[in-house]
Amino acid sequence: MSNHLAIATVTAALQRILQAAIQIDVDGARATTNRPSEMASGMPEPGVNVYLYDIKHNHAWRSTSEMSVRRGKGEMVKPRLGIDLYYLLSFHGNEGELEPQRLLGSVISALQDKKILTQQMISDTIGDDTFPFLAGSNLAQQVELVKVVLLDLSLEDLSKIWSVFFQTAYSLSIAYQATAVLIEGEDIIPRALPVRDRHIGARPFSLQPVIESIVSQAGKLEPILADSTLLIYGKQLSSRVTQVRLGEVETIPQEVGETQIRLELSSLPVDSLRAGVQSLQVIHQVDNTAARRIDAMAATYQLIESNVAAFVLRPTIKEIEVSNMEGSGEELRSADLTISIDVPIGMTQRVILLLNEWSIESPAAYSFVAPSRTSDSNAIAIAIKDVKAGSYLVRLQIDGAESMLNVDTNPNSRTFNWYLGPKVSIS
Repeated sequence: MSNHLAIATVTAALQRILQAAIQIDVDGARATTNRPSEMASGMPEPGVNVYLYDIKHNHAWRSTSEMSVRRGKGEMVKPRLGIDLYYLLSFHGNEGELEPQRLLGSVISALQDKKILTQQMISDTIGDDTFPFLAGSNLAQQVELVKVVLLDLSLEDLSKIWSVFFQTAYSLSIAYQATAVLIEGEDIIPRALPVRDRHIGARPFSLQPVIESIVSQAGKLEPILADSTLLIYGKQLSSRVTQVRLGEVETIPQEVGETQIRLELSSLPVDSLRAGVQSLQVIHQVDNTAARRIDAMAATYQLIESNVAAFVLRPTIKEIEVSNMEGSGEELRSADLTISIDVPIGMTQRVILLLNEWSIESPAAYSFVAPSRTSDSNAIAIAIKDVKAGSYLVRLQIDGAESMLNVDTNPNSRTFNWYLGPKVSIS
């Protein structure tokens, strides 16, 4: 989903696309985003003006925009609003040289070629120095791509737009619809573990392995980390060949029993793990001899999959670096924190930095949402601002999974049972 900058990002992307096209076709032409009435005075320079004049509910998303919903695996997601944007494109220039009409043709051609705003187009717009105010936009992460279509407005409709909205002389113009922009709120919604799915297939039920629970070997209530050992409990878990599918990776577990499987996460490629909800299945590879008697081309082995179970993998902070510190004395501080963790952070994962002042006297607390990213990485940079100087406990929340805090377990220490870290000094 997209944040509050989504609408402006679509407008800027259209302006950028049109500017690239018209400057080739008409010398000196510019794409602007002014109110049309501001273009009416004098002989305007050649160009096209892009103006957002209306928004409406997107009908396909309306049913989900008015309620909280759950994803397929059970975790809560924030309600979102799906909207369509309506733009009036007006054309200006020397009528004697037919500049408005030439620009009209250039724009229609450009938007026919680029009727879908791809993630790359959006990312290029956000990274354009012309639009520094869009730096925090995450529209490029929206799953549904924004489509731009020409509207068939009647002359009466156009006349009403110009006379009622702008109260100025009519200019050659057309209208486009951008659909759909999905905007969600900024509030953080607590996320619970997802509900387990059941895999349904046309195989004998008696052969299907069933996962009942997944816990850490360290204890039923202990968090699961990247170096944890999992105990997978269930029924009919053992077979001649038993594998565990974790995300996109299939591996052979360390121990397999009829009701329990032991899997060391450290045996998996480290880049295959992600913080947050992980899906897990037990897979049996069984002999398919009976089928091969009927059809010689049948596969030698048949795969039987368990239900899909889920667990939450919590990240571990490895290193914190502070840079670009601003502020002194009693002033509030601003800085950039670069935080490294033990598993890769996906570029589409939602990351929130949580800071809690390490103090017993009215401790301050802050949260900062990480900006959008273009690649996966074990390190992430997050800007903090207006923070009181002091020492802070640091947590990173990735798709709802929070990193752990270290606790002082020395009973002789004056900070026994206190959280000790990870900490960062903002001075």
